Amino acid sequence: MSNAKVVFLTGLHEKIVEIVTEYNPDGFETQVLHRDTPLEDQKAAVADADFLLVFGAPLHDDVLKAASKARMVQLLAAGYDSMNLELLREMEIPCCNNGGANSRAVADQALFLMLSLYKQGIAAHASTTSGDWNSPIDGFNTFEIADKLVGVLGIGNIGRRVAKRVQGFDAKVQYYDLFPLSEDEERDLDVTRVSIEELFRTSDIITCHTPLTAGTRHIVNAEMLALMKPSAVLINTSRGPVVDEAALIEALQEGRIAGAGLDVFEQEPVDPDNPLLKMDNVVVSPHSAGTTWNTWFRRAEFAYRNMNGVWNGD
Repeated sequence: MSNAKVVFLTGLHEKIVEIVTEYNPDGFETQVLHRDTPLEDQKAAVADADFLLVFGAPLHDDVLKAASKARMVQLLAAGYDSMNLELLREMEIPCCNNGGANSRAVADQALFLMLSLYKQGIAAHASTTSGDWNSPIDGFNTFEIADKLVGVLGIGNIGRRVAKRVQGFDAKVQYYDLFPLSEDEERDLDVTRVSIEELFRTSDIITCHTPLTAGTRHIVNAEMLALMKPSAVLINTSRGPVVDEAALIEALQEGRIAGAGLDVFEQEPVDPDNPLLKMDNVVVSPHSAGTTWNTWFRRAEFAYRNMNGVWNGD
């Protein structure tokens, strides 16, 4: 049997590319294409590819159409919202994501954003380094996670890890998911299933961990935000369009919710004039939650193991 050809389309730094491709199994050959490679060269490279491995680079329709021999598109990321699933279905090419590989990292970031809001972390750092000692902390604007009710929107790999983390801070957890856990899973994780309306009405912290699909786009909308307590905060480390950003901005400006911690935005890179970047009660990061040194090894190991399995008929 001839070797399996993998075309790795990526925007990653070459050192990380080296880490990923070290997992290339015997009998596999990986050709790396940087995202800036001309489309005609990409089309030529994928024409005889058995697998497409994608991260940090767009997979253009014309390139996908040229990959007529491909058995699978394998992602290094968990999200698949950038893939043309309709075209993949037409070509009968499965697309596999990399769920779970970055779940620890994203769960950490969700907790970091909660703590940054509750402890005035960004403002406290700025005042301390500028010599304005302790000015942001007035005794009324910092809080503990203990005894708070955390609402998890989407209880997949990441949502479950977030639940465990906040429970370590003595919080209680409730959740809403289109695909609820079994009773045994709920008992083991010590979480309570509620309706989405109840989640938004009663939670002190709402943290979003749902994939972006047609059904979840703007699932956090003006109606849901209107249910939140004035003291509640919203965390989003999933995908920007899960939240109706205009409705969130309005709710924050009018003081109808207390704050937001955001790793993702509807437009990325985010517009520097976005009002969310100017608010003292908003903590932001540049869609970096899932990016840690540790994740690359898990992503790569899973991706090549998965492709190798398909190559061998699994």
